[in-house]
Amino acid sequence: MNDNISRRTFFKRTTVAGLLGALAATGLDKPVQAAGLSSGKLGTLIDLTKCDGCKDFETPYCVGACRMHNQERFPEPEKPLKKYWPQDKVEDWSDKRGLKSRLTPYNWMFVDHVKVQHNGTEQEVYVPRRCMHCDNPTCAKLCPFSAITKDPSGAVSIDDEICFGGAKCRDVCPWGIPQRQAGVGLYLDVAPDLAGGGVMYKCDLCVDLLAEGKKPACVSACPKGAISIGPREEVRTLAYQKAEEIKGYVYGDKENGGTATIYVSAVPFEIIDEGIKMDKTSKKDTAPGRPGMPVNIENYLSTGKGMFLSAVMAPFAGAAVAGLTAYRTMKGKKAKQVQNDGNEQGGENNDGK
Repeated sequence: MNDNISRRTFFKRTTVAGLLGALAATGLDKPVQAAGLSSGKLGTLIDLTKCDGCKDFETPYCVGACRMHNQERFPEPEKPLKKYWPQDKVEDWSDKRGLKSRLTPYNWMFVDHVKVQHNGTEQEVYVPRRCMHCDNPTCAKLCPFSAITKDPSGAVSIDDEICFGGAKCRDVCPWGIPQRQAGVGLYLDVAPDLAGGGVMYKCDLCVDLLAEGKKPACVSACPKGAISIGPREEVRTLAYQKAEEIKGYVYGDKENGGTATIYVSAVPFEIIDEGIKMDKTSKKDTAPGRPGMPVNIENYLSTGKGMFLSAVMAPFAGAAVAGLTAYRTMKGKKAKQVQNDGNEQGGENNDGK
């Protein structure tokens, strides 16, 4: 090895080379062979008995693949960032784009590493985390601007063009998944001093790839086959079969009323959740972005308060969508007119030569 290349640089290059090789080997851009992935309700199975966090590499393959696929959608904030009413803060991750130990607007997936005590021994558990893609997503139902939608496949997505960054979605998410980046989004044009604060970002299950019958980037990239995807009921059946074989546990099938992300583990999820809490406490990590795994979570929308808020929010969201649609139409027409004016000006210049 060249003495001028540091150990850190060597490992970075090795990780990138390995990641690109894995993407080529797994066929990220090849159509999925299994039937039913281009239509119908899907589910993902995350097998914690197979995941080792790609511990021999600086970046887990699934995390690197997610970043590579979505990097063109990452926010580019306008600076200096302004504080906005009614909050007296801004959430800025633009200088921490390389952070991979939690969820951020630039890191929609991470692998949590937890040490737990189970059956009298210390065990290491690696847990890939990203949006759970709930069957009845509280984030979508309670977003005041209807910026969050659920695809027929089950994928839940945030439209960054109409998101005001109010973070209601994160507040009502049992796992606090969506993350906010200030200095971007529609609120800069509409009400920069009164509301919003940026745009919320999270995994959308690579819904663009699903529409083409392809696997999400994280699924294709995993070298251990720890993440798989298929028709929802088949995935659910496989999860319980696997859990029975290993005398293990299932997570995500019932939590928050059911999700499209199902985990299987040989360690009880109550113990994993406690391990995450203890680790966060020891590191004084109180910010959202490193979700726990609490069990038996009731869907907020099934509570009296949740149903009331959903009913109140519906007409407001409808009016907001109408207003935003009109705004986007006007903005589109203005952009087109500017382009046409530019083309006409260019034609006049050419005629004058």
